[in-house]
Amino acid sequence: MQFQGTENYVATEDLRMAVNAAIALKRPLLIKGEPGTGKTLLAEEIARGLDLPLISWHIKSTTKAQQGLYEYDAVSRLRDSQLGVEGVEDVGNYIKKGKLWEAFEADEQTVLLIDEVDKADIEFPNDLLQELDRMEFFVYETGETVRATHRPIVVITSNNEKELPDAFLRRCFFHYINFPDAETMMQIIDVHYPDIKQDLVKEALEVFFDLRKVPGLKKKPSTSELIDWLKLLLADDIPDDILKNRDTNSAIPPLYGALVKNEADVQLLERLAFMHRRQGR
Repeated sequence: MQFQGTENYVATEDLRMAVNAAIALKRPLLIKGEPGTGKTLLAEEIARGLDLPLISWHIKSTTKAQQGLYEYDAVSRLRDSQLGVEGVEDVGNYIKKGKLWEAFEADEQTVLLIDEVDKADIEFPNDLLQELDRMEFFVYETGETVRATHRPIVVITSNNEKELPDAFLRRCFFHYINFPDAETMMQIIDVHYPDIKQDLVKEALEVFFDLRKVPGLKKKPSTSELIDWLKLLLADDIPDDILKNRDTNSAIPPLYGALVKNEADVQLLERLAFMHRRQGR
């Protein structure tokens, strides 16, 4: 079983090697990289490329590791016992299966995405160490052990919002998705807009990479934001010569709201443009 990328996802050779190494080692694949570089999409395309079901667990700041295994609703059971509801004696009726349980009991191998693991509490990764390592866990309420029928391909993404524990890192195969260079970015654009004019792409990429080089920018525009910007340029039928012959005294590109996402960066670009105009006098 080898992942070679898909027609919808441009995977570099290093990334393909990382995916296949994690599969061969039967270890979780830990993916880091700038927001918008396709970390979450990678899991979806691995599932598509290998023709496997995808089970996604999107982590929030309030998510607990136990929720990935199962949750026992003791309150509902107590209420139902007071109301004389039928089936209250079966504790299994009050257990909600988590995403790991779904992946473990699936009839075929699945791709399990644990998305943005660094959003949760610092203890969250450690709390899943044994379950991801042994591919089993114990349900105390029913006394059963849930074991993986088919070991899932586990993809874990992180935006580097906080450091992950060393014990967790040791059990993962790690890959950092570098920001695409211009050549790779053109391939990505071609996937999304195969009929786009190459002159427009060339000028748009020049503006995009110039913007990313601006010193002091709080949030650099990402790949997904470039795709959105190009969609707007195409929708508004903006000719490529507007980008080519843009006002060099202005550091803000047209329809900048797709690329620049906070007022501090807009103000920074406006100040740079003002200073550029003063120097040009």
